[in-house]
Amino acid sequence: MLPTLQAESTQCCVTSPPYWGLRDYNHPNQIGVEPSPEIYVENLVKIFREVRRVLRKDGTLWLNVGDGYARNGGVGKCGPNAIVGNTRKLIQRRNCKVPDCWGLKDRDLMGLPWRVAFALQADGWILRSRITWIKKSAMPESVKNRPTNATEDIFLFTKSIKYYYNPDGVREPTGANLRNYWVLGPEPNAHGHPAAFPRELARRCILLGSSEGDTVLDPFGGCGTTGFAAKELNRESVIIEINPLYVEMSKVRANNAKKTRVKAKNS
Repeated sequence: MLPTLQAESTQCCVTSPPYWGLRDYNHPNQIGVEPSPEIYVENLVKIFREVRRVLRKDGTLWLNVGDGYARNGGVGKCGPNAIVGNTRKLIQRRNCKVPDCWGLKDRDLMGLPWRVAFALQADGWILRSRITWIKKSAMPESVKNRPTNATEDIFLFTKSIKYYYNPDGVREPTGANLRNYWVLGPEPNAHGHPAAFPRELARRCILLGSSEGDTVLDPFGGCGTTGFAAKELNRESVIIEINPLYVEMSKVRANNAKKTRVKAKNS
């Protein structure tokens, strides 16, 4: 879908691609099930090269990418982190092997967010900021040899040196400039997507990176969180999603939201 969009037609992109080796979204062309994390990074670079074409010259990219370990599973069906939501046996078996790249060793943290960030930087993006998303309620982990992961990275990339950024879009409660750590979530998740990010995360990125009437892009739309946040903030949006099931979920959410607004107006 990205190649069909007009060049320089969107103001900002807010997105979170599937994490490598974690879930199977049941589509032959999906991202995240590549045979190695190296190919995963290469594929993301190609996709975001097209995103750069679609962004206006002063546009921004807000990218949330998750990390993982070189061996995410055990030697059987019940190894550490071997079974996670919506994951198929193919991924579980592969995660029991250490990828043959980057000098990775058993139990190595792969550093995927930064590997993606550096690859995008080398491809022409300007890396302006790394924001740490601190999760109010982290997913439980049964590990006993390291701290439980409770943060993720959000990168701010720009297409050029001069870009649109509204420092007053979101500020600290004291009125100070927004810091590069955000304590967010969790939010109710009744729409069935296993990895939806908080709407507040999308809302902040949109407020900082666009104005009312601008168009926001999400090439990994999931259940439409970025689109709903954009609508609430009087922005247009282009949401691309490869899985028909999540497209239908987005439609249901949209219809429910319309009904809620009409009910509130009538009351």
